[in-house]
Amino acid sequence: MTESAPLLAVQAPDARFDPYAQRIEASPVRFLYALNPLAKLAAPLPAMIVLIFVRDAATPAAFLLLAYAVLLVGARFTRVLAGVLLLALPLGALAIGFGFSLWTDASQVDDTPVFWQIGGWTLYQGALAIGFATGLRLAAIVALTLIAGLSTTGPDLVRASVQHLRVPYRIGYTALAAFRFVPRFGHELDVIRQAHRVRGSHGGRGPFTAVARWFGYVVPLMAGAIRHAERVALAMDSRAFGAYPDRTERHLVPYRVRDTVFIVLFWAASAAVLWLFFPWGLG
Repeated sequence: MTESAPLLAVQAPDARFDPYAQRIEASPVRFLYALNPLAKLAAPLPAMIVLIFVRDAATPAAFLLLAYAVLLVGARFTRVLAGVLLLALPLGALAIGFGFSLWTDASQVDDTPVFWQIGGWTLYQGALAIGFATGLRLAAIVALTLIAGLSTTGPDLVRASVQHLRVPYRIGYTALAAFRFVPRFGHELDVIRQAHRVRGSHGGRGPFTAVARWFGYVVPLMAGAIRHAERVALAMDSRAFGAYPDRTERHLVPYRVRDTVFIVLFWAASAAVLWLFFPWGLG
């Protein structure tokens, strides 16, 4: 009897190599992960459009608080979320507000009280109001985009667009492949660094050594990228990619009643904020 060939074990995707391999389990409290990505984009979209045109500070501040409340309740409190909400957004709003205060035309606000004066240069309180209103507006828009950005993966957004918005799967799957290229490149770069460290290549310190070290990463990284692109192309060709107008989707991203409820509730909250602070001084 001839010995049968051993079966090849198929290894499941590792989250270290592919961050999209494992899905975050949704809980009743952290509800954002259970929503359709399109619902999380459609809910804050009207508020984001309105915030482009408002010029007061109260309206963007209210939407900023609304976005914070949704994120703190509906998303897991991770280091990324804490860093963005507690450091990046407040510091960014302060920096943008102070910068726009300096750029504001002083002749338009010279009837307001003086806040700071150095020689012949004067900073008026009206310039500060305009600058920090702009900073709050941009921070509110960014916070509203984070509702979908921090609780949605790129592949799920692509799948939802293909399944519900009728985006051609040729475009969607191309974007899906691009999303998966980035973590693959990160893994290959880590492997190349470890290989160079084992061989003692480009050791030492200093700016020239760092430049030489990075140039040593370019060629093997490009070679790995080309090999990976060829494997992806062969896999897509073997599955008759583009041969039929539709394809069967393995991972479904359903649109449920909860998604409509979230959109309606968020639109109602947005309308309440706009009605409370109307008129906003459009300009």
